[in-house]
Amino acid sequence: MTNNANHSISDIVQTLLLNAPLQKVWDAIATADGIAAWFMPNDFQPIAGQAFTIHSPYGDSPCMVKEIDPPNRLVFGWGKDWTITFSLKDLEGKTEFTLIHAGWSEDTVTEFGEAHTIVRDRMNQGWDSSVLPKLKAYVEA
Repeated sequence: MTNNANHSISDIVQTLLLNAPLQKVWDAIATADGIAAWFMPNDFQPIAGQAFTIHSPYGDSPCMVKEIDPPNRLVFGWGKDWTITFSLKDLEGKTEFTLIHAGWSEDTVTEFGEAHTIVRDRMNQGWDSSVLPKLKAYVEA
């Protein structure tokens, strides 16, 4: 996604190779316990249309499962603006994991009152330096 008339900001897209089988990674990204182990506490249920809550350091964030295609893809809405996509690809015993964090706009502030232009960089750094390394450590243990 590139900037356009809607003043959108490019999606966060990160891909990593995990030295873990597809099912183990799927269990880490598509169960409440798995998500809590590397991301944040939650009450996730793997059902399309199911509402759930992520308990972030900034407060509770309402979420909604938009798509679930075991063991390949999970898409959920996060807060009022964002869509998170986790995609998995089996690579002969290893797993390629791709994160897409979409829904950024120059003209929007989060429900916690911060501009997307500021939060996007913080979130990109958080995914890269903290969250995804925790996922990697969790599934490769």
